[in-house]
Amino acid sequence: MTDTPRVKGAWCARIITLFPEAFPGTLGLSLTGKALMEGLWALETIDLRPFGEGKHRNVDDNPSGGGAGMVLRADVVGRALDQAAIGTPLERTKWPVIFMSPRGKPLTQEMAQRYSQADGMTILCGRFEGVDERVMEHYGIEEVSIGDFVLTGGEIAASVLIDATVRLIPRVLGNQASTEEESFSDGLLEHPQYTRPTTWNGRSIPEILLSGHHAKIATWRRTMAERLTKERRPDLWRAFCAKHRRDPGEDQEL
Repeated sequence: MTDTPRVKGAWCARIITLFPEAFPGTLGLSLTGKALMEGLWALETIDLRPFGEGKHRNVDDNPSGGGAGMVLRADVVGRALDQAAIGTPLERTKWPVIFMSPRGKPLTQEMAQRYSQADGMTILCGRFEGVDERVMEHYGIEEVSIGDFVLTGGEIAASVLIDATVRLIPRVLGNQASTEEESFSDGLLEHPQYTRPTTWNGRSIPEILLSGHHAKIATWRRTMAERLTKERRPDLWRAFCAKHRRDPGEDQEL
């Protein structure tokens, strides 16, 4: 197991993977990397290979019933999970155990917020055709998906989950208001953003953003967020309207 220093009680990501060298990767850059170095969160990797069977430390075998590909063995993964000290089911609210899988529940901002409020998480990165189903059942593992597509392994998906979670930990971004106004914070996509120069290629920043009238700016941003959500993500718009008891067909005027 490799790990990084952390402040006592800091949130921790514990990753079981065949490729521990994949971490921290981009997680070690920018604000998440700075927070990692400062111990605001910690990263631990557990190499799955040493738990393998036989001389060659095999971690997979042919799928029962036939078929293409290979499946990670239950006994091998189980030993790695036991070393990860995943705890009892009662403790899972404080330390969830997750398997990155395209058949899992789609990752949302709400889920990332819940994970950020835990003590940490253990993430199992799959390879090949997946993991023996008995492991999922025995350990009560959550399955999480980052989209309706298939990757060669779970390491990239794990990095996505960790990034989405870590940035919500207090002091990581440095400006908590950033997470309160961004996409999905209230079930809406984020409003358009602008900065200098005031005019670029014949396109100007909306005058209202230069007015200094904070109430009108807030109203404009909210209206644009609702308009973009309605146009680009009808599913999110319907959910937002149901939550706030609004008519999904109503139009917002600027």
